[in-house]
Amino acid sequence: MYITQPLLPLLGAEYGVSAATAGTTISAVVLVIALSSSAYGPIADALGYRTVMAGGCAVLALATLGCAFAPGFGALIALRGLQGLLVPAVSAVAVAYLGELRGKRDPGALVGAYIGATVLGGLCGRVGSGLIAQVAGWRAPFVVFAAITALAAAGLFLSLEQTRHPVSRGTFAGAYREMAAHLKDRRLLGAYAVAASLFFGFIGVFTYLPYLLAAPPFSLSTGAIAWFYASYAAGVVAAPLAGRLSHWVTRRALIAAGFAVAMAGMLLTLAHALAAIAVGTVVLCAGMFVAQAIAPAYVNVTAQTAKAAANSLYQAFYYSGAVLGSTLPGFALERYGWSGVVVTCVGSLTIGLVADLALCTGDAGAVDRELTAP
Repeated sequence: MYITQPLLPLLGAEYGVSAATAGTTISAVVLVIALSSSAYGPIADALGYRTVMAGGCAVLALATLGCAFAPGFGALIALRGLQGLLVPAVSAVAVAYLGELRGKRDPGALVGAYIGATVLGGLCGRVGSGLIAQVAGWRAPFVVFAAITALAAAGLFLSLEQTRHPVSRGTFAGAYREMAAHLKDRRLLGAYAVAASLFFGFIGVFTYLPYLLAAPPFSLSTGAIAWFYASYAAGVVAAPLAGRLSHWVTRRALIAAGFAVAMAGMLLTLAHALAAIAVGTVVLCAGMFVAQAIAPAYVNVTAQTAKAAANSLYQAFYYSGAVLGSTLPGFALERYGWSGVVVTCVGSLTIGLVADLALCTGDAGAVDRELTAP
């Protein structure tokens, strides 16, 4: 998803486009993920999880390789959009697949480990592509990651178990009806509000953080600013830990705690000191990934039917929040400065916290404990 993030100056020079235009190589992926995620749940429920995940990952490898040979910027954007169309084949289905293993392993720990792996993948994508491009040019990272994705597709096909009872197998209309039924469940609607508000606040802060750090009194260089994104690694620890804690603490309480910690981190960035801002970004990431490790698992155990559809809706709301969060706080920045960004993003998390406490009642943690009891 973020392979082009460190490559934007190189892409701007290659195709003669502005920084904002080069940035569409990222927003195109996120936007298409938001638009397409909800389609994959019913497809996976009808065809089976392994088929969709392994097949989608294989085609994603081809789209990634195509980016390396894009003849123009328009073609690159189109291929990045195709990548966004294919990413949910895994991301929107994986948690539902993990739910199929709940009789064998602790589902909270499984989902927490999965979210931690996605955090690690995000770090590798950002850092790895930059290091590879420094040695071999901007096209080389796409070739390398295409090969990795192809290996992942083979691994998925060979290692994933067949789903035991995919819902509405072979009946797409039935699968889509069951997906629509999820929107009538108050608890799931609350979880979807959690998803949108969570990513809105997170991406809003990190998208506009460089404007705070590059301006006086800090006036940091681009390289120095990049180190603040290392705080993302806090999620590698926080997500698996939250997954394990969900076996003893209710999911709603953990999500609320994640929101509270993330808001505290945002408020810390208001301090006029680099150390406080650095700590604030770490705290924000820890809180964000605590909630993000728990909310998808909550959706998975709350939805009694069409679990892949329920999780794909979660993904759709999650990335819709990212689309809005990467745009709306910018208007607040222009009018009110960094405090406007923080107020906007804290406001978003407040909406998610209220949704968690008011709508996500009937905590699903007890269900997990019953299903995993010997």
